[in-house]
Amino acid sequence: MKALWALVLVVFPLMLRAQPEKSGPTATYTDGEGRYTLAYPLTWQLRPNAAGAEVAFYAPATGQPVPAVVTVLARPLPDALKDRPLTGPGSQDTLWRNILRLPKAQVVRLEQKNYGRYEEVHYEYTYAPNAARPERLRVAGRRFWRVGYEFQVEYQAATSQDARCLPEGQQLLESFAFTNKSITSRRYADQVCDGKMYGIAAMTHRTGQWEDDCRSIHEFSTDDLSDGATVHRNVLPFQSYALAKGFDNCLYSVTKSPTNQPELVYRYDPTTRRGAFTTWQLPAQGPGNVWISAATDERGDLYFLTSDANQLVKVSPGESGAITVLWNKDPTQQAAYYPDIAFDGAGTHGNFCLDDASTIYMVYSTDGSLVKVDVKSQRPAPELLALTGLPRRGGYSDVLLQNDESGRRRLYLAGPHALYRVDLARRKASFVRRGTYTDLAGCNLFRVAYRLPPPLPSATVPWRGRVLNAATYQPLTAAELRIGREKASAVVPLSTDGSFSYGAAPGKPYFYQAQLAGFVDADSSWTVGAGATVHDILLQPLAVGTTLPLANVQFEQGQAVLLPGSARALNQLVGMMTDNPGLTIEVRGHTDNVGEPAKNVALSEERVAAVKAYLVAHGVAETRISGIGFGGAKPAASNAQEETRKLNRRVEFRVTGI
Repeated sequence: MKALWALVLVVFPLMLRAQPEKSGPTATYTDGEGRYTLAYPLTWQLRPNAAGAEVAFYAPATGQPVPAVVTVLARPLPDALKDRPLTGPGSQDTLWRNILRLPKAQVVRLEQKNYGRYEEVHYEYTYAPNAARPERLRVAGRRFWRVGYEFQVEYQAATSQDARCLPEGQQLLESFAFTNKSITSRRYADQVCDGKMYGIAAMTHRTGQWEDDCRSIHEFSTDDLSDGATVHRNVLPFQSYALAKGFDNCLYSVTKSPTNQPELVYRYDPTTRRGAFTTWQLPAQGPGNVWISAATDERGDLYFLTSDANQLVKVSPGESGAITVLWNKDPTQQAAYYPDIAFDGAGTHGNFCLDDASTIYMVYSTDGSLVKVDVKSQRPAPELLALTGLPRRGGYSDVLLQNDESGRRRLYLAGPHALYRVDLARRKASFVRRGTYTDLAGCNLFRVAYRLPPPLPSATVPWRGRVLNAATYQPLTAAELRIGREKASAVVPLSTDGSFSYGAAPGKPYFYQAQLAGFVDADSSWTVGAGATVHDILLQPLAVGTTLPLANVQFEQGQAVLLPGSARALNQLVGMMTDNPGLTIEVRGHTDNVGEPAKNVALSEERVAAVKAYLVAHGVAETRISGIGFGGAKPAASNAQEETRKLNRRVEFRVTGI
């Protein structure tokens, strides 16, 4: 069979689409917590706690075994997912793969967008629930991830109900909107650190004598550090020197054992007094080293440093605990004063804290002098900051920047048997309270939660999909596909499963042509979404019984006079019949239901005759063309509103012979 001319300007299953419009009476549904609203047709039945959802909306009964329904779910994301992006790299692939596992699946739409405040995936696909039956199920929906919660609104119905139920179902989906009510975030990066401060107790007094501890944690209020501490006794499952406080107001620690093995980070919640190991694993410390100190930065990331200061590691709770090694050589080795703090027998300078300008303050344990290092450049300040007011040498174990009760920034220093407040401008320390602590933890310096700006739109996004047989939904690996911005000009290769990928400008329409002998060419366009997009292309097999629309064949209002814009589709049909001399067709005319039925039948017959006359006038033998007018007896879409009613005023042809 010769190559076929393109006929269909819109892929057949999409031909009956109309953009949802506001028509017919609707009611507004607001969830019990006032987080979102949506508008639903009054003809649809609202059922709370139905179909496994928070609320379900059922379309009027159609006699189908599977009713058309829109369900709405709102639920907390599992802890393992609450900090992950819905639209991150690979996330779309997971949903796509899940759809492709369904029998005879076709992806109509799969798009993702990050709005900053929340993320959305918009999807639509069809599949055959029972491979032995021809009936297909359509699923369309929107998934949102916001502040650690998932919201999902989804339409499901047999494709045989598209004409009657799909437009209103789509309208319901598109009406979903968040209200202005604030939702308490469960995401780590959105939490705001409280004013509490903590320290690992180095010693404990038991049975009349002091003993090593390093498992108990003391809790202080920054409003008055001189008040008695709340003691969390033996809450760590190991002895530890390192403690950091996350934006979730939990404490994070790691063993002080010099194992030189990867170690898991432990999370302790002071509110519930419960703890558990995370899945975050720090690398090996190096021979003879321990994790000696920990701190928090302005994003809530956690930092851990080894006792020789040669390894600084960052843990990002807001990125599923991603581990980053920031340096593996002590930056202070570049400083002129390094020999004065690193000679044999010298104390450590690995205890540290961070400020909100990516500066690390390290304390030399022998005399309490401070070392400043810029984290980004890994360059140390040219001189040590010596402090006055400290009582004696030895035993300075950590520093912490924290806002005090007046909101002023203070540097706290854990010294020998006491906690000190440091005036950095005067380089003077003053006594605050007694106590010996191996590490201090707090993060109220970063009261304003760190916010990533909404991502900038990409110059190009991937449009992916497959070329499928519209009858069997099997891949057509031998098809030829062309895509382009102005015209379908670039040849796009297909993989062994019929899939393709094409870089496109977001929000722009692209023309495509798909061809394969024995199939009607697909000649259409698709507007790529703001983010990565998946959209399959269907090729209709040219076989007896195949019915195809003549897109854009239009007539004068109430008349059988063809409009000039109809010529392109009709000329393509002429070309097909010229190239395939054995092809015979039946032209079918349809109207909407407005007016008297008998007059509509007559009008549809007259329009069929006009199409037939055009084809004959352009060289097609009259014997190869039959015709029938149905009037409004076979609607392709709902007649309830003009936006869908106009889809019923159509002309199509059915292949009767090849």
